[in-house]
Amino acid sequence: MLSENDVKVLKAISEGQSDPQSIAEMLLMKVEAVRATADALGDQGLIQVAKSVEEKFSLTEEGIKYAKEGLPERAMLSAIGEGMPMSELKDPSYKIGLGWLRKKGWAAIQAGKIKPLGSAPKGKDEEILQALLAGPKSSADLDKKGLADLKSRGLVASSKSKEWRYEITVEGKKCASHSMGATAVQEMPPLTSDMIKTGQWTEKDGSLYLDYRDSTYCPRPYDVTLAADKIFPGKKHPYQRLIDFMREIMLEMGFVEIKGQIVQSSFWNFDALFQPQDHPAREMQDTFYLDSLADIPDYTRVKEMHECGGGVGSTGWGGCWRPEVARQEVLRTHTTGVTIKYLAEHPEPPVKAFGIDRVYRREAIDATHTPEFEQLEGIVMDRDVTFSHLLGILKEFYAKMGFEEVRFRPGYFPYTEPSVEPEVFIDGLGWVELGGAGVFRKEVTAPFGIEHPVLAWGLGVSRVAMLKLGLKDLRLLYQSDMEWLRSTPVSIKL
Repeated sequence: MLSENDVKVLKAISEGQSDPQSIAEMLLMKVEAVRATADALGDQGLIQVAKSVEEKFSLTEEGIKYAKEGLPERAMLSAIGEGMPMSELKDPSYKIGLGWLRKKGWAAIQAGKIKPLGSAPKGKDEEILQALLAGPKSSADLDKKGLADLKSRGLVASSKSKEWRYEITVEGKKCASHSMGATAVQEMPPLTSDMIKTGQWTEKDGSLYLDYRDSTYCPRPYDVTLAADKIFPGKKHPYQRLIDFMREIMLEMGFVEIKGQIVQSSFWNFDALFQPQDHPAREMQDTFYLDSLADIPDYTRVKEMHECGGGVGSTGWGGCWRPEVARQEVLRTHTTGVTIKYLAEHPEPPVKAFGIDRVYRREAIDATHTPEFEQLEGIVMDRDVTFSHLLGILKEFYAKMGFEEVRFRPGYFPYTEPSVEPEVFIDGLGWVELGGAGVFRKEVTAPFGIEHPVLAWGLGVSRVAMLKLGLKDLRLLYQSDMEWLRSTPVSIKL
């Protein structure tokens, strides 16, 4: 015997209804209840249940722009004409266009010039852009290769939807005609203690029925082996959990957290760290400069250190150090500028501090680079601390992070000597470099009256996140990808 809802849904399907949403609206039922009932009817062979997933693609904001204005490589092809010297390609968008021009075989670099190669027919990616400008399309209607190229460039986004289709079977038609003329058994309401005490339970044809207060009810079988509905509770972002975990480790090791301004003067970001004013790191392609000037402290000793070595056995950089260059404000390119400023304000030992903050550099966005990212930096300044102490601190930190094998190899950094690059062993990847460390040079510490050794080290937090979270694309850390956020378990071992 079928329950009341079974009969209703079976009748609707026998009359030609095939979509759970339309059946739910017709019977004034919840669509979830219709699906559950239909699944039960399908298990009994009374209907056939077909489930499918359709993926549709639409343009991202950048995709809409290129659909209207044309792809960068198309615009660049028009700009170069018969050929253009590479030195004249100063527009940042040309960096994107150049790669795709060569990949598509539209142009080549010859003798320092970018030159077109024959015709450049409209590609499948451009056709897809125009098609999606009118609205979302199913992936089945789009060229796979062109779609893959647009996906890799972040110009299209996908969304998936599930569809159910029901069709009655021969056995279902017989059962429907029989059930329509019979009195249907009511579906079981929530079970109460009175029903258990006073109701009469009977078994017929392998099914259990309850006679209670002049009504007959049929409880629906419950299969404990079926997967439960997925629940997505609120939780902290995986990247933020990793940052908090690092912060806990540093605090447990006795460090004090420090913070600094995102906008820094070139004095603290570069000059105080003994980077010459003509250093390549200061160029526009690496640094975000602002149209503003900052006040800087007494720079006499820093100027002497740059020009002639400041009496610490150094020759300095020579030339003329200019205060107007030091006053230029930038978006900080590292957190070390915050560190040296803190040391200048606390020149007496002991000092044991760390910071986890965002820094900014002019980087092309791809799977492993973003123009803004997080750095973790730590310093120890005390009497008689040595390079060996630094290696011990690093080994302890990485061990607490879960990296069992750590090794060190010599490195070079502008403001530390000696310098070292810590590496950890990752299964499947081998040895991976995870930062840099060293002892601050006297040229850095002497101008601020710091007389004792300063051990310093730092690492890119996002690189650690990629290893710990098993990511191949750094952009996932900053995008609101709900599917990835939901699927990343809270219990993942950091």
